[in-house]
Amino acid sequence: MDDIDRRILGHLMRAARDSFQEIGADVGLSAPAVKRRVDRMVADGRITGFTALVNPAALGWRTEAYVEVYYRDNISTAELRRTLEPIPQVVGVWTIAGEADALVHVMATDMAEIESTVERIRENSGVGRTISSIVMSRILERPRT
Repeated sequence: MDDIDRRILGHLMRAARDSFQEIGADVGLSAPAVKRRVDRMVADGRITGFTALVNPAALGWRTEAYVEVYYRDNISTAELRRTLEPIPQVVGVWTIAGEADALVHVMATDMAEIESTVERIRENSGVGRTISSIVMSRILERPRT
């Protein structure tokens, strides 16, 4: 990956709906050259997909929490995905260093839905305990560039 690819990726991360012509003007390439590079980055797995960032409030999600999940025994990342992905309020899952096995980002309409979601996470017989931290306000979020 060269500097131009990095600049194309940065532009896509900031404004993925821009045309190849607009991206090309930003990075100094023609639209067809940008398209070839983007197609190559998709083919080789550097770009894994395109998505829309949605305001959580548009989905009615005004409450969020980060839940540390402690399993009784070792758990594989595949098992984490299998058990947590079906829960629609779970919007992110990470394995982490430290005592907890996973950090789970939960978004919901209200505290009652947070509580029921945490209870659903705890339904897995391998979960020993959870610790929830409720987000009071979002102060700073940077796009990943």
